[in-house]
Amino acid sequence: MGSKASEAELRSRRHNLVLLGVAAFVVAVDQLTKWWALEALDDQDIDLFWTLRLHLVHNTGAAFGLGQGLEVVIAIVALLFVIVVAWASWGGRRLSLPPVLLGMILGGAIGNLADRAVRAGDGFLGGAVVDFIDLQWWPVFNAADSVIVVAGVILVLTAPRYRQPLPVDEPDELVDEP
Repeated sequence: MGSKASEAELRSRRHNLVLLGVAAFVVAVDQLTKWWALEALDDQDIDLFWTLRLHLVHNTGAAFGLGQGLEVVIAIVALLFVIVVAWASWGGRRLSLPPVLLGMILGGAIGNLADRAVRAGDGFLGGAVVDFIDLQWWPVFNAADSVIVVAGVILVLTAPRYRQPLPVDEPDELVDEP
């Protein structure tokens, strides 16, 4: 018969393994697709269907090209997110959010942070993120961006499921008043 502490430890370990596994998978897919885009789209675009095309862009801003010139600030915010999720998960404070969704967001953030760290740019984390999925009526994006948005939308739509219940106060004794 297992104790409650060991059951909680097992759940926490499983939570962290799922989070890490999903994050690693997202980073791998993101970096592989970006590597492919850099090789295949350097001198050409690939039209797929309707308005969807593959078109290489080096994005120094935030989502959708906004925030040009704020590369370091954007990178620091993403880095802080990664640190907070890691601290909350491994510090014994298992987040009540699904580890798959947290892993998706964490992997996407790490994928884009990796670009900022290794791509040519100005100073610390000043590199450009590789974007290549172009709808031609929406800003160009990449696999990491897609995964972050999908996980974020699912979290917003399912947020009420993950709210922590508030403690219920004990009712005061009723006093009969004449």
